Amino acid sequence: MSSVHQTLARLRDLKLSGMAEALNQQMNMPGQQQLAFEDRLGMLVEHEWAERENRKLKRLIRGATLPEGACLEDLDYRASRNLDKAFVTTLSSCEWIHRKQNLIILGATGVGKTWLACAFATQACRLKMAATFYRASDLYNDIAVATLDGSLPKLKLQLSKPQLLVLDDFGIGNMTVQAAHVLLDVVDRRMRHGSLLITSQYPADQWHSLFPDPTIADAVLDRVVHQAHRIQLKGDSMRKLQGRKRMQAD
Repeated sequence: MSSVHQTLARLRDLKLSGMAEALNQQMNMPGQQQLAFEDRLGMLVEHEWAERENRKLKRLIRGATLPEGACLEDLDYRASRNLDKAFVTTLSSCEWIHRKQNLIILGATGVGKTWLACAFATQACRLKMAATFYRASDLYNDIAVATLDGSLPKLKLQLSKPQLLVLDDFGIGNMTVQAAHVLLDVVDRRMRHGSLLITSQYPADQWHSLFPDPTIADAVLDRVVHQAHRIQLKGDSMRKLQGRKRMQAD
């Protein structure tokens, strides 16, 4: 085995696949072999670092279980949607997550709330922050199951651990008293450890009536609403617009 092949094998054994790939590329590019040792080594290290960052981003996005492959660069800013580009740009820094603030996205069915929530979650992942996505109705079902099988502490930890928890379609689904108690516990923990992003077709001033217990409603909303940024989406249903485009294309 040649010294280069042995080095490649050692790099892979050490799980330095990025450096191994970069070294293999260098050996196939005579021009790069004329560079100084420090420059070639720097290129290997940079390739390894980039590959690890890419793998980490993929892990974070996979772990977030986002239903939409969305990113803020693709956001539609047409005037009818009522989006302030400067405000969205400010939020894209995710400084609000570092400050443990929340984000509320409101709007009618189909205007793109879930897509925008996924875009912000993707941005958080890009900035090396873990995110978790939950539809409100799915969360209530999981709480009921976890209560019965004894895994509720594990579920609470899962909801409290990531820097960003996305709760989609708040107001859809049956929130039981047990689910409301769990939600309060999670929100209380998240005030110290992370942020919430909530989407809803219901105005925030109607959320109180969505809870089965007014006392719990007061406690949850006091922790969430008063330290939240808001985006109010307007305009036609994006699903209808996309459907028209497909029909016209056909």
